[in-house]
Amino acid sequence: MDHTIHLPDPFNLIITGVGGQGNVLASKVVGNMLMEKGLNITIGETFGASQRGGSVMSHLRISPRSGFSPQIPKGKAHLVIALEPTEALRVLKDYGNPKVNVLCNIRPIHSIGVISGDQDYPLLESLQKWIRELCEQAWFINATDAAITLGNPILGNVIMVGALAATRMLPLDRGRFESVITRTMPAAKVEINLAAFDRGRKMIDN
Repeated sequence: MDHTIHLPDPFNLIITGVGGQGNVLASKVVGNMLMEKGLNITIGETFGASQRGGSVMSHLRISPRSGFSPQIPKGKAHLVIALEPTEALRVLKDYGNPKVNVLCNIRPIHSIGVISGDQDYPLLESLQKWIRELCEQAWFINATDAAITLGNPILGNVIMVGALAATRMLPLDRGRFESVITRTMPAAKVEINLAAFDRGRKMIDN
């Protein structure tokens, strides 16, 4: 475990987004990276509709000593990673607290209700204001646009993992990411995923 990072035990992380954004893969990658650091990781079931466009949420409970229930108690999240901004608010409503931190991708994904005109999607400025009011610290990046410049919007999930590493909230580094990606993905996809991780890291460090 990285001695420069002192984690609550357990550290409660929620990764949320909508179906099709690669939320579950991001959760598994982060979990595997932390396990390589010798931490115990319990990943909860994905909640909500996992089909494309439906809400998806994964709970990760991180501990140096033992496993915990996969369900994070209400109001007890330490960090929320949102691949879609309204999903950040949805999670903060139930799991947030004044000390929670948020890493948020600012590119919206409109629901069928918004597309059909039955619902309104909030202004991005309003979403950012509300999120900041509900947490101690927030980082906002456009991971989707950055992923598109790399050739595939789905890489936004990996860009978010790189950004997470750069926040230094958890003991994550490029070497662990490369190790995990090399073991879990075809060789042809390793280079582009490393590029996405590096892009996300720079979006926070800069």
